[in-house]
This record gives sequence, C-alpha cells and structure tokens, in this order.
Amino acid sequence: MQATKFLDILQSLSGGLYTGVPDSLLSPFIDAVMERHGISEKHIVAANEGAAVGIAAGHFLATSKPAVVYMQNSGIGNAVNPICSLLHEKVYSIPAIFVIGWRGEPGVKDEPQHVFQGEITLSLLDNLEIPYIVISGDDDLEKTVNEFSEHLKNGRSVAFVIKKGALQNDKKYEYSSGAKLSREEALGAILSVDTTDSHSVNSPIYVCTTGKLSREVYEIREQQGAGHGSDFLTVGSMGHSLMIAYGIALEKPKRQVFCLDGDGAVLMHMGSLATIGVHKPKNLIHIVINNGAHETVGGLPTVGENLDFSKVAESLGYKKASRATEVTKLVKVIKDTKSTEGPFLIEVICNLSSRSDLGRPTTTPAQNRDELMENLLGSRLKD
Repeated sequence: MQATKFLDILQSLSGGLYTGVPDSLLSPFIDAVMERHGISEKHIVAANEGAAVGIAAGHFLATSKPAVVYMQNSGIGNAVNPICSLLHEKVYSIPAIFVIGWRGEPGVKDEPQHVFQGEITLSLLDNLEIPYIVISGDDDLEKTVNEFSEHLKNGRSVAFVIKKGALQNDKKYEYSSGAKLSREEALGAILSVDTTDSHSVNSPIYVCTTGKLSREVYEIREQQGAGHGSDFLTVGSMGHSLMIAYGIALEKPKRQVFCLDGDGAVLMHMGSLATIGVHKPKNLIHIVINNGAHETVGGLPTVGENLDFSKVAESLGYKKASRATEVTKLVKVIKDTKSTEGPFLIEVICNLSSRSDLGRPTTTPAQNRDELMENLLGSRLKD
C-alpha cells in the first residue's frame, strides 16, 4: 500500500495530529508524514512512546478528536501504563489511533531483540483491549475504517499493525547534519584511548546503546583484534544503557565504566541522568553521541540538536561535563577522566553518516553476556 494512501485513511479517522517514536519498518509512513507536515504542531517526535500517548490524550481533550501515535512494537511497553491508566474505557475513555511496526513477526527473520516482542505483539493488544488490523499490503480497509470509526466515537483506541514491506513510498525524506565528525570516527577514537588488555582486571568496561552504535563498536573491536570481553552491546531496551552501566559501576568501583549513548536514547529516559547526578558514581563516564536524530531507524530528527547535554548534566549534579566536535579534544577529555573523580558526561557532536556495508555482530546476546561476565567475574555464567 502506498503510504500516502494510508495517511489519507488515517486523516479520515483522526484530528490530524501525528506523534510517536520512529521505526525503520515504518519509514515509508514517517517519510509521508514528514512530506506533509515536517516537524511542526501537526507532527511531534516524542521522547518515548508513553509520552506520545500523553500528547494524544491532551490533543483529544482539547479537540475531541483522536491523534495518531506511531511506534515500533517494542514501544508498546513504554506505552502500557498510560494506555491502561489514562486512555482505557474504565478510566477516561480517551481514544487514540496506534500505528505499530511489527518487528520480529513470527516467520520473518529479524534481530534477536525483536523475536519475543514479535511473538507477543498481537496478544499484548488483545490484553490491552485494543481492536487491531494487520496491514500486509494493499488491503481493502473500508469495513475496518467504519468499525474503527465507531470504536473511536465510543472512546476506544484502535491499532494498525504494519507488517514488514506493507507500506511503500516513492519519496524518501533526506536528513543531514553539518557536523564534521562521524559516529564511527568518534567511537574509534574512544576505544583507542586505553590500550590495556581487554581482559585485564583494570581494563575499562563499555556499555553501548542499541542500534548502529553497538554494531560499529563490534566491528571496531574486530579490526583491533581486541576481543569483545570489555563490551556490553545493548541490542534492545533503548534508553536503559546508562542504568546498566551504573549497575556495573556500583559493583566494580575500581574500574572505569563507560556508557556509550545516543541523543535519542538519552531523551527517552532522561531521568536516569538525575539518578547519576545525585549518587555520583566516581568511575562512570557517560558519552553521548549527539547527531540530533534517530539515525539508526531512518534519521527522523530528535530535539537533541537544540540541547546542550553537557549543561544538562552539570545542572543535574555530574562532577564534570564537556562537549567535543573533533577527535583531538575528545581524546584529551577522555584521558583527563583517568585522573579526576566522576561522574563525567562527554557530549560528542556528530553527523548522520554511517557505512552502507556496516555489519552485525556474529555472536549471540548470550555469548556477549558470557564474555563480559568472564571479564568481570573471572568465570562465565553457567546456562
């Protein structure tokens, strides 16, 4: 189905407000929304999916019309609370129209973090009592639109679950940035500062956020021949890498623990920065790669390009925070962390470029876990 046709269907059901968190599977749909509305009062990229539900609720209260909330199916978890305690008929009976990318659909090859989520997506919607239809192509939706219209009038939310390849769009929205430094160049510099053997008891640990950043770290390690025992590649759980790093830092106070984060991930659960600022783990270094976009899933802009994360961190209690736009300063700041107590935040301004031939880890998440735990504990976790 052409994404523009699908957009027309949504327009007939909604008040014309679109909000959510992007998903690569939904790129044709998001490109069509950007073509019509850009980033504006009609299209808001939310910090997380639960926040998007809140925006939709406010829109309905002010207009009596439902908003469109888009997300990857992994985002349902972030939205469960406001769906149940705000939108549901037993509470305020506020309708919303969900557009959900079905990653990990059973029988369709996908990355490991999507497999279980894909298996339970439809049952989650059943449990949330949200009527849905699965879109697989150029479906005839006239009957569904009529049924959904009645549900919405009665204060009940509905969902369109989008299968891989179901939507098409002839126009690809192009995103760009004026920054000179690429994320991969920045990561290469970060991972080259300390040359200690990766399995030394004194070697730093790197917790990497989900998406292309973790894939690039994996390939850099392969090029270095350094092994992967110092790295945790957070393949899912967007926005939670900082707390994973904090959990490790608490138990290994003599080792530097780096969180290699992204602006979209930080924005998704920004309260975690306040936790770090208050508890002040001395051995934690939080590096935020800020390219102002959800680059891994298509490049849709975040509000990150309008923020100074270093100033935010300072205001929340980080001991030190700085910005870097080129490798020389980045390396110097990282070296400085070795002689001063943290927590530190280093914001690295990068562009949206990434290699078209970027690979994926050839090891499983469980193998990644075991290598890291062998490093941290001296033995592997027994299955």
